[in-house]
Amino acid sequence: MTALMTTDDLFYRRTNLDQRRVERIVDDALAGCEDGELFLEYAQSESFVLDDGCLKSASFNTSFGFGLRSVMGEVTGLAHSADLSEDALKRASATVRAVRGDTSVRLAPPPPGTNASLYAPDNPLDSMPFEAKVALLRQIDAHARQRDPRVRQVIASLAGSWQAVQVVRPSGHRVADIRPLVRLSVTIIAGDGDRLETGSYGTGGRSAYAPFVSEPVWRGAIDEALRQALVNLDSVPAPAGEMPVVLGPGWPGILLHEAIGHGLEGDFNRKKTSAFAGLVGQKVAAAGITVVDDGTIADRRGSLTIDDEGTPSANTVLIEDGVLKGFMQDRMNARLMGLATTGNGRRESYAHRPMPRMTNTYMLAGKHQPEEILASVKNGLYAVAFGGGQVDITSGKFVFTCTEAYRIEDGKIGAPVKGATLIGSGPEVLTRVSMLGNDTRLDSGIGTCGKDGQSVPVGVGQPTLLIDRLTVGGTAL
Repeated sequence: MTALMTTDDLFYRRTNLDQRRVERIVDDALAGCEDGELFLEYAQSESFVLDDGCLKSASFNTSFGFGLRSVMGEVTGLAHSADLSEDALKRASATVRAVRGDTSVRLAPPPPGTNASLYAPDNPLDSMPFEAKVALLRQIDAHARQRDPRVRQVIASLAGSWQAVQVVRPSGHRVADIRPLVRLSVTIIAGDGDRLETGSYGTGGRSAYAPFVSEPVWRGAIDEALRQALVNLDSVPAPAGEMPVVLGPGWPGILLHEAIGHGLEGDFNRKKTSAFAGLVGQKVAAAGITVVDDGTIADRRGSLTIDDEGTPSANTVLIEDGVLKGFMQDRMNARLMGLATTGNGRRESYAHRPMPRMTNTYMLAGKHQPEEILASVKNGLYAVAFGGGQVDITSGKFVFTCTEAYRIEDGKIGAPVKGATLIGSGPEVLTRVSMLGNDTRLDSGIGTCGKDGQSVPVGVGQPTLLIDRLTVGGTAL
């Protein structure tokens, strides 16, 4: 069954809504507007958390509703409701008609269609019985405790969702998407005397549960979480000061995402609040650096067959060989900037407006071996994993906390360190990258991005890379 057939069943046949009458309401609501759409959504989600051997929470949620949006210039009208009825749609239409021009205003053409499907439509919530999901988490807990006597506490969680969306535009143009999403996470707290340290690992993607709940995968998650916890038990105070910093491949791309990626979203650049505003065609990074946002990678957490405006996802080159090539765009910002949309219009749910958002944002590989990069540093820091961080989009300044990092001494990885933070400016960091590894890797499928109160799943990635100078905040001089 196609996505359009599935969503027709959910939104029309099961609700007794007449498709043609809905299309006429959309036509009337958006007459005299430059853009807009009706966004229909049905979503199921569940999560399980086993904490210290006890099932701490098990939740299930179903949401169902619509968001009707009209766009005129920079002004957006949005009305949404969990009542998917003709009366509610008519009330929403009357509300968004406040944002419109005269009848001479031409509506933007609909996005192009696509026959691509980046993930199977299977509902992960139906792919495993409730009892099997709880039993899996108990098995993870028991196995983790058997691995090492220093394990003090284990937190294991499993989450899944299934989202069905249909985008209706004037003149009966309709597109649909069915989006599964799952995630498995393991956190281990290890102790040695009075000292406690934490390690964690998560994985997931757009599929049923099966690929991520097999025994090799969950055992691997335990191994990685335990390894990180035990490394941190041996950590010493982090150095402080300006020094060379080597970032590992994969998840450290979260720094690229936050400190640079947000600054390459179209709305910040249209409003000239980004550090990259007005710099298209100019050198903004060291030679060899190419950054892309690619929403077309099959089964990846950040991928989308179509975005939340109905535009097919794309592989968008943002920076090429150090030169800024363009931005991530939704329909409104692309139109106002005189540019093409890139399929990056995303919203958290039917109750939110779409805006430019990242999908899978990563840096392409260079030519250096990772060992060669480390060997080039006499005294510095090797950052492998990050926790929280803060970024100012306008200036690009950031502060990120390392959850796993090591000293580099005479070109070799030395003692693990605790309490290291990286402090700098995204645009400046791009110009200080002197070596790029040949080992680009995407994260394991755990990223969630927040912007203007909305959260969406994303992916990040990068190769091993050397930043010649970066300020490290720590506790040891």
